[in-house]
Amino acid sequence: MVPRMNFDPTAVRLRLARFWGLKARFGMERSAYYTYLNEIVSDRYTLVNGLQLLRDELQFADEDVTSDIVACGADFSVPSVCTTQAHTNCGDRIHQGEATIAYHQVVGTRFATLSEIGELKLESFSPAGGGTDDGTTLAHVTVAHQLDPLLRRRIYDGNPLSYVLACVDLQTHVGRLDDPREGTRYGRATESPWREPRAACGAIVGTLGHFNIENGVHRRIRADLGEENYALLSGRPMLANDGSDITAAVAASVVAVQGMINTAFAFTRELDERGVAHLSASVTVNRVSMADPVIYLARATVFQGEVRFQGLGTDARHYAGRMVPHEKDQRLVLTYDGREMGGFDIVTLDPSAATNTSHHDDL
Repeated sequence: MVPRMNFDPTAVRLRLARFWGLKARFGMERSAYYTYLNEIVSDRYTLVNGLQLLRDELQFADEDVTSDIVACGADFSVPSVCTTQAHTNCGDRIHQGEATIAYHQVVGTRFATLSEIGELKLESFSPAGGGTDDGTTLAHVTVAHQLDPLLRRRIYDGNPLSYVLACVDLQTHVGRLDDPREGTRYGRATESPWREPRAACGAIVGTLGHFNIENGVHRRIRADLGEENYALLSGRPMLANDGSDITAAVAASVVAVQGMINTAFAFTRELDERGVAHLSASVTVNRVSMADPVIYLARATVFQGEVRFQGLGTDARHYAGRMVPHEKDQRLVLTYDGREMGGFDIVTLDPSAATNTSHHDDL
C-alpha cells in the first residue's frame, strides 16, 4: 500500500473546476488537428499546467545510479504530476493514415510516458470496431503501467500536492462515401482511389447487417450498443436532413461513448485518492479525398470516485444529424436530444448504476 502523505484534494478540485469551465464543441466533423489541439490537448494541459510534468523515465533516476544519468532525476519536492496515455482504435486496416499519425504527434507526444531511450510508451489497444474489449481491463492496464508502488511513493512522499493523471481516448471509426448521384453515405469508404469501396468499420457494419452469434466481435459490439439500439440501427437507416445515411456514424458514436463510460466507471475502482482520469470519445471519419476528420463526441473526468460527463449520449433514439457547409465541404453535425455543439450539460454519473447496455439513465 502506497502511503498517503497529507494529501489535500482542494488543489485538484480547483483544476477540475477550471477544466469543466472550458468550452467544448461536440458532434461535428472537424480536422484531426483541430479536434486534438482545441479539445483534448487544451483540456489536459489545464490539469497539469504549473506542475512539474513527470513523463520521462530518466526523471526517476536516483542516487543508486552510478553514472551521470543521476543528474536527470527530478526534484520530487516540487508539486508534480505523472501522466500516462492510452488510446483505442479499430484494428481494421482502413483505419490508417493522417488521423492516426496526427493523434500520436499531437496527443501522444505530450502525455504518454517516455522510456529511458526516449521511446513513446503509449498504451494502444486495437479491438475490432474500436471502443474497448473491456473497460475494466483498459483502466487497469493504464494505471498499472503508469507507476509501480515504489515510484508512486517517491512522488507522493515528495510533495502533498503531487498526483497522477491517467489519460484515455476511446476512438472508433466510420467510412464516408460522397457520390454525386447517390449522395453521402456513412459506413463505407474507398481505401485508395483505385480500390472498390468496402465496409468501414467492417465490424460495426457487419454486426448491424448480418449479426453472427458465433462471432465474438459481433457479440461485444451488440452488447455495447444494447438491444434497443441494435434493433433500431439494424432495422432501418437513420438519415440526416439531406437524406444522407448516417446509421453507421451513429452506431460508431454509441460504441465509443459507451466504451468511455465503461472505462470511467472502472477507473473509480482503479485510481487511488491521488489519481485523476481524463477520458474522451471520438470517431474518425475515413475519406479518401481528404485527411480524415474527427467527430468529437464526449469527455469525462474521474476523481475520488466521482465521474463527470459531458457530450452526446448512448441512446440511438436521441441521435439526429444534419449536413452543414464547412470549408468548401459538407460536414456532418450529430445532435443528441435536440442539443448540438456547445449545448450539452455537465452531469455526474453514478458508477453503481453501471450496466452492459447502452442507455444510461443520467444521459
